[in-house]
Amino acid sequence: MRIFHLSDLHIGLKLINRDLREDQEYILDQIIQKAAEKVPDAIVIAGDIYDKAVPSAEAVEVFDHFIGKLRNAVPDSVIMMISGNHDSAPRVNCFRSVLDRQKIYMIGIPPQTEEDHIEKVVLQDEYGPVNFYLLPFVKPSMVKLITGTDENGNNLSYNDTIHRLIEREQVNIDQRNVLVSHQSICMGENAEEIERMDSEIRTVGNIDQVSADILQKFDYAALGHIHKPMKAGGEFYRYCGTPLACSVSEAGQNKGIIMVDIKQKGEITTEVIPLEPLRQIKVIKGDLESVLAQRCKDYVTVILTDKVDLDVIDMQDRLRLAFPGLLEIRRETVRQADYTRHADSERELNPFELCCQFLGNADAEEQEILQEVINTVQEVAK
Repeated sequence: MRIFHLSDLHIGLKLINRDLREDQEYILDQIIQKAAEKVPDAIVIAGDIYDKAVPSAEAVEVFDHFIGKLRNAVPDSVIMMISGNHDSAPRVNCFRSVLDRQKIYMIGIPPQTEEDHIEKVVLQDEYGPVNFYLLPFVKPSMVKLITGTDENGNNLSYNDTIHRLIEREQVNIDQRNVLVSHQSICMGENAEEIERMDSEIRTVGNIDQVSADILQKFDYAALGHIHKPMKAGGEFYRYCGTPLACSVSEAGQNKGIIMVDIKQKGEITTEVIPLEPLRQIKVIKGDLESVLAQRCKDYVTVILTDKVDLDVIDMQDRLRLAFPGLLEIRRETVRQADYTRHADSERELNPFELCCQFLGNADAEEQEILQEVINTVQEVAK
């Protein structure tokens, strides 16, 4: 069984001041080409199909063309995708009964009632069945009718919620099982230590963190949500990352498709198929003249280190001429007082810490309410 693992397409994304439609179409066409060459049995997209819950007409058109051309390129492949935290779950869930007949499974909504279960798609090969469990992005409030609440009637944590959802499924560990999920899953690491990209929505206090022990029943986990390619506690529990850089913080990252070959139980290999963008994202630092000498057509953030005053209009004109894909211009300056930092710490305060510092002695319940408010505001603002 050959699987293509993708996630976080973020169709419709704008990079600072740049419309990425041309770049996204270029990378999606590359994915189609790779699929035609490698002929996967299944193609999974682990959430964040779109960048916005209500995508623009142009973004929907890009996605429609992608799926249409992908289906023509690999007519026998099964295409599976789930909603992510950027997507509208009900919109992704539309037309499921029609799409299922085309071997396209778009799962937007997690289980809603006691009778519902995680969507399961079973494919067959010469070694028997491969069970795909398709779990969209979940907040505890979405599924509390199924998972219940704590002894005080409050929503469970993300970790307990996802564990209870998985435990409800009768996963046959003698067969080959694949989990497709869009959550923040990690093992053996403090979530604060995991490098996250500027384009990701992050929760205050990492309350959305889920322990990777939930993956132990699965032979492979096709994960989405984290934009940098990484492993979640094992070789076969993987975040593939975005196929195209979504922020300046992703400059220099190697992007690709994870191709997974599953033979008999316990026999799995993975390979990253590189994807080459139409334009790279670069950060170029130096004085004005040395920066201008590195002219290119890529997307560029310029950091100027000149210590002397520059003619602002002339400087901007020269940089825009040298870099048609200029994203932003920054000036490196000598730091004066920085009132966003603790006196005894060099780490910048996040919004939660700033609010707690302002409020004073907030108790645990007040801090939990504050976390929920800040997370909601950040998601709406995104």
